[in-house]
Amino acid sequence: MKKNKKSNIKNKKLKFKLKLKKGDTVVVMSGKDKGKTGQIEKVLPKTNQILIPGVNIVKKHAKPTKKNPHGGIIQINRPIPISNVMLICPVCNKATRVGFKMLDNKKLRICKKCKESIEQ
Repeated sequence: MKKNKKSNIKNKKLKFKLKLKKGDTVVVMSGKDKGKTGQIEKVLPKTNQILIPGVNIVKKHAKPTKKNPHGGIIQINRPIPISNVMLICPVCNKATRVGFKMLDNKKLRICKKCKESIEQ
């Protein structure tokens, strides 16, 4: 039995160089939470997703356990694709793309709109 090459490529998750870091303030550009802002709590580079508190909240039906004796419906945060958010520049307070600039053999992230450094 031969393996289909297309299905292998399609199912393989690609790891990208991410331009956003934990603690960055971002705005959601698409999806059900469009327009919401928040700070990145966790970055998941293998799946190319980020976790933002208060964004992409889903309801989960939980069975009773020792931790949660009543069970019921609980609300949890789920990660969203990194392509659905844009960084908010701390200098100009606008949603912007991220660029890079070398300064004294250090690679700095810069705002594409105001050309200022994003690093804290």
